[in-house]
Amino acid sequence: MSLARSTRLHKPVRLGPLRLTPFQIGVHLAALGPLLLLVSDLLGGRLSVNPIQDLTFRTGKTAMVLLLLSLACTPAATWLGFRPALKVRRALGLYAFVYAALHFFIYLGVDYGFDLHLVGLELAEKRYVLVGFAAFLLLVPLAITSTQGWQRRLGRRWKRLHKAVYPAAVLVMFHYIWVQKADIRQPLAFSAVLLLLFILRLPALRRWAAAHPFRSWRRREARTPLRKEP
Repeated sequence: MSLARSTRLHKPVRLGPLRLTPFQIGVHLAALGPLLLLVSDLLGGRLSVNPIQDLTFRTGKTAMVLLLLSLACTPAATWLGFRPALKVRRALGLYAFVYAALHFFIYLGVDYGFDLHLVGLELAEKRYVLVGFAAFLLLVPLAITSTQGWQRRLGRRWKRLHKAVYPAAVLVMFHYIWVQKADIRQPLAFSAVLLLLFILRLPALRRWAAAHPFRSWRRREARTPLRKEP
């Protein structure tokens, strides 16, 4: 990618009260795409023979993918020098939470009709339900405190709180593996991606990556100033 093209990609444009780069706009559109497709399939009667299961699975899988992408932003900046990824990290995390909330609402409200007794029995009998619920509970405070205002109020505690995303991601992988039951090749592949992202975040490896820019365009990006993002 040429420097001029890279600059155009990252130059903010005004959309009403917002100033977003074309890259940020593309990320928002891509994150909303699965929801729009899901609504279109629902209204058009194009879901599977078990529509509730289809809705539950698709929202859950999208939440997992977006969560992994949010976790990939820091390694992308550290290892590839793609610092614009840091500008979409929070948005990807919030989109992941939105899809997780839809996943939970479909399960609790559509599938079980908000019958808390039946849901309690499911939590007691099925470990994948319990693990998924635990992951969702970990994500709730992260979504609530994702704003810069909360970051200022919590100070150093904000970073400690948001480290809960790591155990939440691990629980999500166990949830996915246990839901699949028979063919777990895809869940294991996603789990391997998560493990790689964890490895790339190891302090020693991050220091090495910062000291060894292995691509010329990475060095060029590193000279571009970037506002601090939470």
